[in-house]
Amino acid sequence: MAARSETHSASSSDGDGGPDDELLLAALLDGMDAALCAFDADGVVTHWNREAERMLGWTQEEAVGRKGLAGWAVRPADAEEVEGRLFDAMRSPGRQVHEFALLTKDGGRVLVRIQSSGVSSADGRPKGVYCAFSEVHAQIDLERCIALSEALLEDASWGVVLVDADLRPTVTNAYAARAFRVPARATMLGRPLGELLEQGMEELEGALQHVLGEGAPPAPAELWVTLRRQGDRTNAGRNGADAGRNGADAGRSGADRAGADRADADADGAEAAADTTDSARRRCWRSGFLRLASPLAEEPVPLGVAWLFQDVTAEKQAEREAARLRFRAGQLHRAARAAAECADPMESACLHLEFALAGFADHALLDLAAEPGPEPSRTRDASLDALPPSDPRLVRAALAPAVERGRPPFIEPGTASGIPVAYPEGHPALQAYQRCTSVRASSGEQRGPDATEWARARKWPQGTVHGLCTVLRCRGRSLGVVTFLRDAGRRPFDREDADYAEQIAAQVAAAADLAGVLGKGQP
Repeated sequence: MAARSETHSASSSDGDGGPDDELLLAALLDGMDAALCAFDADGVVTHWNREAERMLGWTQEEAVGRKGLAGWAVRPADAEEVEGRLFDAMRSPGRQVHEFALLTKDGGRVLVRIQSSGVSSADGRPKGVYCAFSEVHAQIDLERCIALSEALLEDASWGVVLVDADLRPTVTNAYAARAFRVPARATMLGRPLGELLEQGMEELEGALQHVLGEGAPPAPAELWVTLRRQGDRTNAGRNGADAGRNGADAGRSGADRAGADRADADADGAEAAADTTDSARRRCWRSGFLRLASPLAEEPVPLGVAWLFQDVTAEKQAEREAARLRFRAGQLHRAARAAAECADPMESACLHLEFALAGFADHALLDLAAEPGPEPSRTRDASLDALPPSDPRLVRAALAPAVERGRPPFIEPGTASGIPVAYPEGHPALQAYQRCTSVRASSGEQRGPDATEWARARKWPQGTVHGLCTVLRCRGRSLGVVTFLRDAGRRPFDREDADYAEQIAAQVAAAADLAGVLGKGQP
């Protein structure tokens, strides 16, 4: 105990700590997670805590007072090297780290990592050395955990976001910052995720709350989210200021207000042009969640949730596109099989339209030209003999479904009357017929009465917001136009949809041409 007091006094500021300091020091040493021993200037063991006793088996009474480690904690052959490195810390500044093999009381050996630091008296003379050590494999496990955490938060090929119990990000990595399209990782910290996400926030919050309460789910989840535009993020925290400005703007004159509205519209247009499209902001993230708990608490205390995700939008879109192509190919095959059993060619044309509606459009209109042109000659330039007229008259031949929203059409479909549809000039159907191609049309941002008027002006069913018109070509002639329509809630037609519509139009055109040939009594 005299050796212990001497070393402890050397490390105290006043030199006479007293019994209370001895008790406090003993309690601190015994409560440490690392094993600790101390030597005085003569190499005599002065301190030996409980972790060292657990690791090596030597009790405090057996260890304190021994000189050096030779013969009991270190093999005699290794004692000189080990003690030389440990005691060299008394004459070297800073901390030194070594790895040694120590002996246990039962004769075993354990590889430890020792951190030694010298103790000096008030006049700078070395008075001893403190040594903290732990098993190498435990230290390596800790270092691996730390290295893994740093790698995940720096160089991982998937996003990592740590959220606290309030569901606010506390740590993010570079991948997550790029996925959320923020300039720096610090921009996300402490910020509600709702300011960054326009859609999908409720589902994400529900998943995080579930993990906090129930633990990690057994499998990853795929979440579809829509990122906010940069302008919406900037204006999210300025609603109060905007409200005040709006109140002040209410008193401006009409001319000033009109000029300001034009300037705002120009700014909004420039921002919309610079910002990403809606399809680019729509992302699918394959997500995994882990509940974080403090390892220092006796009972698990939730620290938050680790959210790991990877952007799989391209893969999901490819899967959807493949499934769509398989379905459409199946529909074309089934339509061809069903149409082959029809005795009336026009009936088979209507069957093609009805099969095409599934998963593609809400309405289909078949308009045939009242005067499709003469039969093509059998010359080498037959494709130039029957160019479409500049002022076609399109007669409604069929529509699918047969009833428009519970009411019959104003004119029953049929070409016998020869009454054309009153399409205005520049109508997409007329353009498709004259250009011998497909024409897409959409109401854009118009909603409510404006969208209703948009559809009414084009002679399309109420509720239509997207249209696709495709010319019917057969034997070098333009026979008419088939129109596919979509209601609100569906996406606009794209190039792939136009390709599918042209495949349907080829089948319909062949049936319509056959009907015309049979109607004229030709073989």
